Formats: sequence, structure tokens, C-alpha cells
Amino acid sequence: MSIADRVAGPPFADVPDQVAQGAGPAVSKAAVSRPAAADRELRLDLFRGLALWLIYIDHASPDVLTWLTIRNYGFCDAAEIFIFVSGYTAAFVYGRVMLKSGFLIATARILKRVWQIYLAHMFLFTVYFAEIVYLAARFHNPHYTEEMGIESFLNRPDLAIVQALLLRFRPLNMDVLPLYIVLMSFLPLVLWLMKWRPDVTLALSVVLYALAKHYDLYLAAYPSGFWAFNPYDWQLLFVFGAWCALGGAKRMARMLSSPITLCVAFAYLLAAFGVTLTWDFPQLEHVMPGWMERLIYPIDKTDLDLLRFLHFLALAAVAVYFVPGNWPGLKSPWLWPMIQCGQFSLQIFCLGVFLSFAGYFVLTEASAGIGLHLVIGLAGILIMCGTAWLLSWYKHYAGQTLKSDFVG
Repeated sequence: MSIADRVAGPPFADVPDQVAQGAGPAVSKAAVSRPAAADRELRLDLFRGLALWLIYIDHASPDVLTWLTIRNYGFCDAAEIFIFVSGYTAAFVYGRVMLKSGFLIATARILKRVWQIYLAHMFLFTVYFAEIVYLAARFHNPHYTEEMGIESFLNRPDLAIVQALLLRFRPLNMDVLPLYIVLMSFLPLVLWLMKWRPDVTLALSVVLYALAKHYDLYLAAYPSGFWAFNPYDWQLLFVFGAWCALGGAKRMARMLSSPITLCVAFAYLLAAFGVTLTWDFPQLEHVMPGWMERLIYPIDKTDLDLLRFLHFLALAAVAVYFVPGNWPGLKSPWLWPMIQCGQFSLQIFCLGVFLSFAGYFVLTEASAGIGLHLVIGLAGILIMCGTAWLLSWYKHYAGQTLKSDFVG
């Protein structure tokens, strides 16, 4: 199995003539590919579950436990993993729907999912906002309302609630789902273009990324500023994930299977680690040449700096090399909780955001040492895993019950 096959997940097959004919406009078999029938791709769930754990830790303990995540060891963090896997899984699922049932049916199902994500975001906004306000008032500490960015809501709730419904107003750490909503809203167009020419679609995404950089395109936020994740730039990672899912990674088989690629990926990760060391240890700043600092800084997360994107590609190349599709660890009971979290990513993400502020509040009020930080980190992950197990059990039990009732 090549590295490209590991990236692409289950094998991809050309679309049969009868499927292509029933899926709308005629397209060439070479231009369209879809996943062959296969079991659920557990690696996607594994890495998305890992991203959810890392996001929780980064938010709950931004100054201590981040040394246990990838955030302090390179340019990118868990957000890149989450968005890439989301683009991959969305194209993997809805791409097959579009090929089998046509553009309109696939669009209807995608928009239904967008609506579900939007409702989840608004529910999370309500609960998260109430959590922040209650704890700030209960402990007479306005620092939390200031730090979490909800003062404007308290000053003008009538205007702020409208802005929240329009996704322009969000407390701190609630930026991923609005980005996901926007990206999913454009997924029908992306999939339709990929039916035509997948590589051209990816090229158009790169062009949009470049134009956003050149013309400083962004979405405004309320009461000021702009979105923490600029959709004009982050769409590149989402579309790249979709392109990989629909056969792009397999078409890069020769390049990705080369030992040179793996060596380059390791070299880039090592270089990025060296740069990030200078951020945390000022005594190492003199190691960075001035010309290099001027060349690479700022490494911006909001606009998905190219160095962050390349760092993610390097991580992905290394990860899929050591975690092939038949990796025995995917059946390990030790990793199954992480996989289950990835399978219920929307619910676990919302829970993680809520728990992260609760954990941050406890650590701040207690002026905690490393021991309590570890306890809070572990407790949050255990709660997330327990919730994912409960959701999995309920889904299985409810499905069996409904099937029994229908047969009866």
C-alpha cells in the first residue's frame, strides 16, 4: 500500500457508467472518482477525536498543558486537523450522494447538515454565554466577561443577539463552528466543480487564497475587527481535504510514496520546532537571522499563513505513513474512546468548549499548579469520552429499537 493510499483512505474506484449517467451531466470516468464501498474510515475518526482533545486542552490550560499538545511544537495546531478532516469526511459522504442521487438531493442533505450545525452553534452560544456570566457574577470577577469578549453583549443585548444570529458576534473560543458553517454551505458548489475537474477546483481554491492575501479579504465581526478564522483563506484546507477524499491523494501516489517526501516532511517539522523554541525561550532569539525573521513573520493563524498550511501537510505526511489503514492500533481499546469522540464530533466539540471554560475558571481561581492542571485536563477528556460512549450506546440501542418496532 502506498502512502497515497493511506492518505486517501479506502480505495477509490472509477465511477461506473450507469452511476455517472444518473448523476446529472455526463462526465468522463477519468474526471470523477468516488470511494468504493468500505467500512467506516476509522483513521478520520481517530484524528478528529485527537483534534477535539487537543482543542479542549489548549482552551482550558493555554499556558501549561499546551506543552502536551502540538501547539508549542510547530506552526499549526488542532484547528487545521479538524478543518481538513471535516472537508475530507464531508466530501467522502456527500460526494457519493451527489454521484448517486444528483446535485439537488446532495445539496438538500448538505444544507440540512448546515442547519444542524447552526442550531448546535446557537445552543452552545446560549449555554456558554450563561456559564461565563454566571461564574463572573457569582465570584464578582468581571475579568471573565472582558477576556471572553462578551462585554458588548451586556451593553447592547438587543443588537448583539442579532449579530450572534448572523454569526458576527461570538465569545472567545467559539470561532470554529461559524467557519465550518460557511465552508459547508459552499460544499455543493465544490462537489459540483469536482465532478467537472477536481484539479481545477483545487487550483481555483488556491487562487481564492492568493486573492484573499493580496486584497486583504475578510469577514467583519461585531462589535469590531474580523473573524478569527478567515473563511477566504481557511477554505483552502477544507477544499484540499475534499480533493484528497475524491481521489486527489491517490493521484499523487508516486510523489507521496517517495522517501524524499518523508525526509522533507521531517526536516520541515524540525525546522518549525526550532523556530517555535525562540518564542518560548528569549535567550534563543539571536539564533534566528534577521533576514529569516523578516521573511517568515508574522505567521498568522487568522489568515492561515502558508507556513501553517505547509506544517500541516508535513504532519499529515508523517502521520499517515505511521498510521496506515490496516494499523492494528485502530482496534485497540485504548484508542477507541478517541475514535468515538471523533464519530460524534459536533456534540463533543460543543461539550469541549463548555468544559474548557469551566476548567479555565477553576485553574484561574485556584492559582493552580501543574498537578491541578493535569487533573482538569484528564477530567475534561474523560467526560468527553463518557459522553461519546453514551451517544454511541444510545444510537445503537435506539436503532435496534426502531428496527424492532418497524418489523413488529
